[in-house]
Amino acid sequence: MHRHPRLPCRAAVPALPEQPRAPRSAHPLDGFNSASPDDVHHTLLSCLHSLRWARRLADHHPYPDLEALLAAADEAAYDLTAGDLAEALAGESLPALPDDVYSAAHLALGAAHAAYESRFGHTFVSCEDGVPPDEVLGQVLAGIRSRLTNDPEDELVVAAEELRRLARARLTRLLR
Repeated sequence: MHRHPRLPCRAAVPALPEQPRAPRSAHPLDGFNSASPDDVHHTLLSCLHSLRWARRLADHHPYPDLEALLAAADEAAYDLTAGDLAEALAGESLPALPDDVYSAAHLALGAAHAAYESRFGHTFVSCEDGVPPDEVLGQVLAGIRSRLTNDPEDELVVAAEELRRLARARLTRLLR
């Protein structure tokens, strides 16, 4: 009798549970581009309080990428009228100071800002993006003091550029 050699027994290997597929990382603009025009408009107003600027960007969405949105934001900011700038400036406030900043610094900032606002009729704006938190107060105070010497027309040009830079920084933070 011919016997077949016995094959070793294989232990049953349980099937691996189905692994959920990780969704592809969403493109930073997906939520922005798929939002309703009203939601987009509201989001944009949180970056720059100009109805014209926000409406212009909202009317042209969706955007293929962040760079296209930032380019459109820059272009719209350059086209703001004096009234649009006044509206945007009215929606701004001084940068918040860290809680541990001593009261004399608050007084110095308040006095400098009051002098600025008295001279130019609007709040001081400055994009401090990238400035370490412990240096913001010094930067703001130095900025106010140096810009107090500007002619009102020249200062409006500087403030408009700072608003453009602020809007760009806020959009970038919001959508990255």
